[in-house]
This record gives sequence, C-alpha cells and structure tokens, in this order.
Amino acid sequence: MANSIQDIIDFKAYPLHDKGFIEASRRTLDETGALLLPQFIQKQIVSALAQEAEACAELAYFTSGTHNVYLTPQDESLPASHVYNRQITSSKGCITTDQVPATSALHVIYHNDDFKNFICQVVGQEAIYPYADPLSSINVHYAHEGQELGWHFDNSAFAITLLIQAPEAGGRFEYVKDLRDADKGEMNFEQVEAVLDGDIAVDTLDITPGTLVLFRGRNAMHRVTPTIGKRPRFLVVLAYNEAPNIALSEQARMTFFGRLG
Repeated sequence: MANSIQDIIDFKAYPLHDKGFIEASRRTLDETGALLLPQFIQKQIVSALAQEAEACAELAYFTSGTHNVYLTPQDESLPASHVYNRQITSSKGCITTDQVPATSALHVIYHNDDFKNFICQVVGQEAIYPYADPLSSINVHYAHEGQELGWHFDNSAFAITLLIQAPEAGGRFEYVKDLRDADKGEMNFEQVEAVLDGDIAVDTLDITPGTLVLFRGRNAMHRVTPTIGKRPRFLVVLAYNEAPNIALSEQARMTFFGRLG
C-alpha cells in the first residue's frame, strides 16, 4: 500500500493548500450541509482498499438493533406511538482502528497534516484529534444485502466518510437538511414524523467509490437505504475530536464494536 499521501490523494483535482479551493469547499459545506469530493482517492488506492476490506471482513463485528431518530433512550412520559419513541432498524458490521492493517493507506490519510489542516479549515475547527481509545478513529463499515443505517441525527458536528465499494443497488445516502435545531433543543417532531412516513421529499447524495464526503448531520436527518445484491457496501469513517485525549464511551464501544480495546 502507498506510503506517500501524494500517491493516495488526487492533489491535481483537489489542491488542499489552495485558499480558493478551501473557501469554495467551506462555502459548499455551509450552504448545503454536505461536501462531496468525487475521485478524491486515486483509483488504484480505492481498489487496494476494497481488497483490504474484503480480506478483513471476517474480523467485522455485526450489530442489528433499533433506535429512535435522536439516538436517545425512549421517553416513558410520551406515548409509545410518539415519534420520539418510534423505533428504527439499523444493521451493519464494523472493523476498528486496530484491525485496519498497519500498512493501510487509511492510516496515512488519517494522520496526514495536510489532510487534517484542510478538514479544520473547511469545518471551522482550530485543530482535530484522534480518539484516545484504540478502536474509534478509523472504522470500516460493512453492509451486506438487506442491511441499512436507519433514519437518525448525528451527535457530532460533522462526519467524514470515504466510500470504497458500492453495492449492486441500494445503499443510497438520503437526507433532509436543517430539520431540527439541536442547539436550541428544537426537535421538530411533526416534520420528523412526516419524513418517516414518506410524506416529505428527501435529497440523495450521489456517492461513488473514491468519494470523500464531509457531512453536517447534527441537524440533518439522514439514512443509508438497504443494500441490494450480493456485493457488500464498504464505507470508511474517519472520526476526529475537537479536543485531545477523548475516548468513545465504554457503552458505545461495547455497542458498536463488542469490546473495549
């Protein structure tokens, strides 16, 4: 696998140091809530990462469960039929940072200063830091036939993903921008329920292998539709924190990874 960031990222298409490109990227993210950079990763690296993910698939920890859109416990003071208590299914597999091969290009990307500086400037952070635990910084998600990520809002301010293998069909990323205001505690139950009932049109991101996505999902309700066909969907999540020495909670690690370290 490539050791140089120059062999991994297409710097001709995406000049990460260029002020004009950075400003345009920040403006797109601010205006639409999503920044898509197709073919951000060189084609040969995408192919190698897909092969790598396939080779590591037997290590994946699979979970299937239900949750509400807000990723919070149910509220017994509300009726079971209330949208706050409405349960949605999510199912996927995952390998953790320590299971990603040490020679993987994913480690090179994740720790590269040019990449991190670009992310900081686009999302408006002074600095970003890896997770303190050995599991949570780089995850590869596996979605086999019928598996999906149900409708939800993120808890984090932004998410960074990289698609490395698309399924034969399905696996669409759908979202509705600015559906709530988490900072003000506005949950917008009526429109959230309308999305779940299919009564509101949703937007779709056209994500192809090699595409890097920055997405603000805290106030944007989103999901990934079920995978269709025998070819699984492989998606990398690059997760950072706004402060150093932060670990994912033990409860979350047990839920998502089945172990603490």
